[in-house]
Amino acid sequence: MTPAEFRTLPGDSPPQAKAFWLRTEDGVRLRAALWRSDSPQGSVLLFPGRTEYIEKYDPVALQLNAAGFDVISADWRGQGQSDRLIADPRPGHIAHFLDYQRDVIELVVAAKELGLPRPWHLLAHSMGGAIGFAALQDGLPVVSAAFSAPMWGLNRTWPVLQLARLITALAEKTGYSECPAPGSGGYDPFVLRASFRKNLLTTDGPRWGRIVAEAASWPEQAIGGVSNHWLSEALAECTRMAALPSPALPALVGLGSDERIVSPDAIRRRVRMWPEARLMLLPGCRHEPMMERDRIRTLFLDAVLTHFRTAAQRPDPPNGEGSGI
Repeated sequence: MTPAEFRTLPGDSPPQAKAFWLRTEDGVRLRAALWRSDSPQGSVLLFPGRTEYIEKYDPVALQLNAAGFDVISADWRGQGQSDRLIADPRPGHIAHFLDYQRDVIELVVAAKELGLPRPWHLLAHSMGGAIGFAALQDGLPVVSAAFSAPMWGLNRTWPVLQLARLITALAEKTGYSECPAPGSGGYDPFVLRASFRKNLLTTDGPRWGRIVAEAASWPEQAIGGVSNHWLSEALAECTRMAALPSPALPALVGLGSDERIVSPDAIRRRVRMWPEARLMLLPGCRHEPMMERDRIRTLFLDAVLTHFRTAAQRPDPPNGEGSGI
């Protein structure tokens, strides 16, 4: 694990995170980060969403540290400072959606080698929620999971989804699979094109400003819309996940009342199918509860911490050591 850069903006405190490089079995270089707690009672595997990077979650990780959890996270392949997968670094792209599980494996291996204290918990946002759900199916060694607006479906009508499947299939046949999918935002980062008033992520002005400042200051870490092939893979993965059984461990799922990116219906369906899952509705929240106004953010993160602590006290927590990963 060779050291990697963890960036800060002017005026930031020196980072407490330690960033380092990992290498997956198929040769992709990933950037990961570890935040250590002074008095750890367990650890959190933090799975970011699409377009995101480890610096964005520094405030969340520090709050988890203060609550007694070590935190480990990574830039997924194709974004952040991890290797990009196509010649043009701007579109979000993936060859196969399950390739993200290769990144999960390396993160788990690193957590074991670094001696992160048990029990482990999963905290996953948006696309990270899809990756996390698949990882739980493979035996991710956690005793509980918390999801923030998980991408278990896309917030589009059935005709639009069918049209997307048709367009992406046509793009594959005509050599445009690596180009941005129509309606996904093109080559430029969404946060540099959208106004605060119209953004779909948060109602918190200062936190929105921070996201914009990071994208403007670190353009090589930002990505634009998704490639046609990414969209095709994501649609197929959402269909695949919908047919899977629910994991045998407790889950907390946060969903904003103003969610416009992922499918609230898909989230509700999964929670109904998951005996140990609880849906937490967040009034006035958009897509990112952990980047929202203090009232919403605190409500969600306090519930996450209570969820983790309660799961850790179970006499025989399921999936605690894990065997598949």
